Amino acid sequence: MTDLQIGVVGCAGRMGINLLRQIAATEGCAIAGGSERPDHEAVGQGLAALAGLGSEDCSGMVVEAEPRTMFERAAIVLDFTVPPASVAHAALAVETGTNLVIGTTGMTTSDDQLIVQAAEKIAVMREGNMSLGVNVLALLTKRMASLLDDDFDIEIVEMHHRYKVDAPSGTALLLGRAAAAGRQIDHDAVAQGGRHGITGERHRGDIGYAALRGGNVAGEHTVIFAADDERVELSHKATDRAIFARGALRAARWLGDKKIGLYGMADVLGL
Repeated sequence: MTDLQIGVVGCAGRMGINLLRQIAATEGCAIAGGSERPDHEAVGQGLAALAGLGSEDCSGMVVEAEPRTMFERAAIVLDFTVPPASVAHAALAVETGTNLVIGTTGMTTSDDQLIVQAAEKIAVMREGNMSLGVNVLALLTKRMASLLDDDFDIEIVEMHHRYKVDAPSGTALLLGRAAAAGRQIDHDAVAQGGRHGITGERHRGDIGYAALRGGNVAGEHTVIFAADDERVELSHKATDRAIFARGALRAARWLGDKKIGLYGMADVLGL
């Protein structure tokens, strides 16, 4: 059986290196290549040296500045980059007929629409967090929100490493939207970001977000249901980005035989 050829854009980043290592360690999968932005210092460097892999895992491959040839070689490309790059990669994936797994967060509504349009021509699996635990947490959050009425205020607290550039995190938004779905309400109409100054009283039914940044925290999320005299908390803590890489590879293998459509981890995990 032929190995599933998987490429990685943004391959020199912390997540990109984890993805390369996970592909090499996953039976039935092979590295199709890795790319970075043209001005990145890693361009031209060997993938094996970059990710600490054996030469047999990368077959003399180097970090490429132009991703097109990698997209043409790959059956699936993994993208954990930044919104403008992910949108460009989605357009390139459509041109080359390459399926795409996207873990990028911080996208705008217009970015989202472009990804939806791409999924009308190729198979796209997109999720803000690809760990099994987080996606089960989202399922539990939806169920809890459906069982507890507006007497229980919903607040979501997340913490990530100092280098994260978007807030709230994609995972926090995943959980907030799950809570909104559980209550059958419009998430965007009730979502409240960080509070500062004289904000007035909390509005009944709001879903609040608080974002903490510091150290090398891979990701911590807590959904709080707070009523008078009682509080329920659902939490997930990630200590290593490898869990997200494992989830991405599981998604890639699941996506391998799909033709078109937009999918999430709930589809991959059968949730």
